[in-house]
Formats: sequence, structure tokens, C-alpha cells
Amino acid sequence: MSLRTAFETTVELLPRPLDPVRSIKLKLGILLVSAMASGFAYFWYRIGWLAPGTTFGTIAIVLVTSQILAHGMTRPLREMTAAVRAMRAGDYSRRVRATARDEVGELAEAFNQMADDLGAADQQRRELIANVSHELRTPITALQNVLENVVDGVAQPDAATMRTALAQTERLGRLVTELLDLSRIDAGAHRLDKADFALAPLLEEVVAEASVAARGVRFTIDVSPPDATVHADEARLAQVVANLLDNAARHGPAGGEVRISASVNANLVLEVADDGPGIAPQDRVRVFERFTRGERAAGGGTGLGLNIARWVVDLHGGTIAVVDGPGCRIRATIPATTAGPTPTSSATTSRRAAT
Repeated sequence: MSLRTAFETTVELLPRPLDPVRSIKLKLGILLVSAMASGFAYFWYRIGWLAPGTTFGTIAIVLVTSQILAHGMTRPLREMTAAVRAMRAGDYSRRVRATARDEVGELAEAFNQMADDLGAADQQRRELIANVSHELRTPITALQNVLENVVDGVAQPDAATMRTALAQTERLGRLVTELLDLSRIDAGAHRLDKADFALAPLLEEVVAEASVAARGVRFTIDVSPPDATVHADEARLAQVVANLLDNAARHGPAGGEVRISASVNANLVLEVADDGPGIAPQDRVRVFERFTRGERAAGGGTGLGLNIARWVVDLHGGTIAVVDGPGCRIRATIPATTAGPTPTSSATTSRRAAT
């Protein structure tokens, strides 16, 4: 055991006779008076007793001075107490004046930073609840209306009606999946199952699924080289592509074209472009935030797809951004290595579980 550790252990074992005192100012006064009394006792033992008037006058001056000086020392602590009580009531706007350069000043600065973080987290929680409630209410209401019409005999349970109900159910499923991914983001989950796999079959499979949901939209794929392989998490990469295709299909014109291009060298450069109006430069960073949707979005986008895509790309150590058009072009760059002959992909089942 080091000398420092032994000293700290000894200090922890010392009694705390001033703990019952409820005022730190009074504690400081008692501390000073006790120290002075010890000094006077030693002085009396070695030299002799001072005049009583001098002794008690000195003690009174020390007490008054300590109370005046201690007011500024304890004021931040009282403010922190009041701020904590306000936080318990949901008010995170209270701050502590931090002007001292001692430990109390450092504590006040740390408290203000904590209050800022708690206030931001509380605001995000409120916005998340409001947005999720809105997103859930819309498909649930639509599905309820469809089923009520069928039960009341207003509509027949034909293929068209069932497709409408199925579309709303799929929308709910997408939202639940994206909310689960959102919880993983907030929890800091970042496990990646990287492996070598062929890129072209992955893109073809994701495009086939996107074509079913986005009827009337044409998709084209360009992979260079055609037999390119990458080393990444296949399921998560499929999720990125699916979210980018969904975004392009929603924001592009009806019957338009969505182009997927990918090139592999030292990095995988994946780009998805549509024929839509594009994204204004001032909004190109904001579109990757949660629950941010373009004004032309149709079909019930949740505003989480691009945020999750950015999360997956970040996990791979890459970057994603909106680049200059024509149309809307989103480019993701992910570190990836070519891996010789094209392997047979065997992760279809796990990929579907993630997307």
C-alpha cells in the first residue's frame, strides 16, 4: 500500500464531529474558533493567559469575519440545492453562478454542464415521444378506418382493400424496426459482423424489395467492378441501401428513376441518386437528423431512415453526405477491401432480420 493510499484510508477513518451541523458557514466558524481555542490553550500553557476582553474580542472578530467571507463560499452550494429541487419539478433552466476558482467553482461549472445535458436530454425525450406518437397514430388510424369500413359493410374485403391494410401494417413494422435501431443508437450498441461478400447480389436483392414497395419507380444498378466484393457487415450495409432507396423513391417524382452506383477500390463508394428537386445546401446536414422529412415525402416516411443510415456508416468508420445534383444524390464512403473471387453469400437470413 502506497503512502498516499494509507493517508487517504486514515483520513476516511477519522471521526466527523461536525456532521450534525446543518450550516457550512457555522461549521467554518466552529472550525476557526476551535483552532483559535487550541492556539490560545498552547499560548496560555507556554506564556500565560491573555486579558479576557482581548480573548473574547478576538473570537468575536474571527466569527464575524468568517461568516462574511463564508457567504460567498457557500452561495453556489445553496444555488445548486435550489436548482436540484427545481430539476425534480422538471425545470432545467436554473444555473449556478460560477466565479470562484476553487473546488466549489469547479463543482458549479460541472453542475451547469450537467444541467445543460439534462435539459437537452429531457427536450429530446419530449420530442421523441411527440414524434413517435404522431408516427404511430397515422398508420393506426388509417388501418382502423379500413377495418371499420370492412366490418360495417361500407367496403368489401377485396384485394385492393387488403393491400391498403397491408401497406399500413408494413408502415407500422418499419417504424417499429427503426425505433429498435434508434434504441441501439442511444444505448451505444455498435456490434458489427464483418465478412467478405459480393456487392452486386446484395444490391440486386435490396432493389427487388424496394421495387415492390415503390411501385412505378425504376431502379438501375451500376457496380464497378461487376464482381466486386467488400469486407463489411452485410446486414447493416443492406439496411443503408434500403433506407437510401426508400428516401429516393419518396422524394423523387412518380414514375421516376433511382440510380444506384457503387465502386470498390480501397473504399466502397456507394451513391444513390433520383430525379427529384434535390436538397438545399443549408438543409444537407439537417436531413440526417432524427424525424427530419422533406416536404415532398409521400407514403409515410418516418424521418429516421437517413439518421440510421448515418449511424451504420459511422460504425464502419465511413462518411455519408448529400452531394451536388442533378436531383438528390447521397454518397456513402465506407472503408472496404476487395477480397479476390466472388464468394457465395450466405447471410440472406440475417440480413433480412436487420432490415
